[in-house]
Amino acid sequence: MHRFFIPRPYAENMMIDGIDARHIYTVLKMKPGEKVQIVSDDGVTALAEITETAPGQTLVKCLEVIAESHEPAVKITLAQGLVKGEKMDFIIQKAVELGVSCIVPLAMEHSVVRYDGEKAAKKCQRWQKIAESAAKQSKRSLVPEIGRVLSFKEAVARMDRDGFDLRLIPYESEDRQGLKQVLQSNLNTDSILIIIGPEGGISEAELDKARSGGAVPVSLGRRILRAETAGLTALSAVLYEFDELGG
Repeated sequence: MHRFFIPRPYAENMMIDGIDARHIYTVLKMKPGEKVQIVSDDGVTALAEITETAPGQTLVKCLEVIAESHEPAVKITLAQGLVKGEKMDFIIQKAVELGVSCIVPLAMEHSVVRYDGEKAAKKCQRWQKIAESAAKQSKRSLVPEIGRVLSFKEAVARMDRDGFDLRLIPYESEDRQGLKQVLQSNLNTDSILIIIGPEGGISEAELDKARSGGAVPVSLGRRILRAETAGLTALSAVLYEFDELGG
């Protein structure tokens, strides 16, 4: 069943507009009487019946609230070093499908690509659309936020401001403790930050700054993972240890 996010508080009668309304009318060719799922911006998911369609708007009547949540109990923020080409699109799409709560793009010392000003804003708008599409497809109860592009210094400051319970920085040269070991010692954690480097890796200076902000360096295993693989691997491992995959 198709799911649509509506940027308004829950009400018995609601309106879907914009791109979603055009998609319902033009592509899906849905008619009055057909059922959809809606998610309001105050987090209510409901089964709804279409009562009226037009190219610019679709009216629905909510039939029943769906109590089941598709959101992980642990809130995970992925701070991802910028990667080139369409790799960032892929990371965002798959991280949202897996259950990430927020994604923060990072401009790091070894980042190959650089986005500033208007270009960065346009990229973030594109990434937010990708996140919304992935949230619909995976039946999420919310659309994860794609934050603005931050410098690594700004990201370290955010670690303190947002007060994450656990801060992880997978690092290829870490050989003292693995991700599983750290997670099993922190299973009562409610919020986790995962910092992933770009193609060029995390610099020693960035690692020191992350450590000073309370981040714990961890190993993801004996094999070196690409930037677009590492974050998704770490995210999957966290969700598995917290019984959010296959449980």
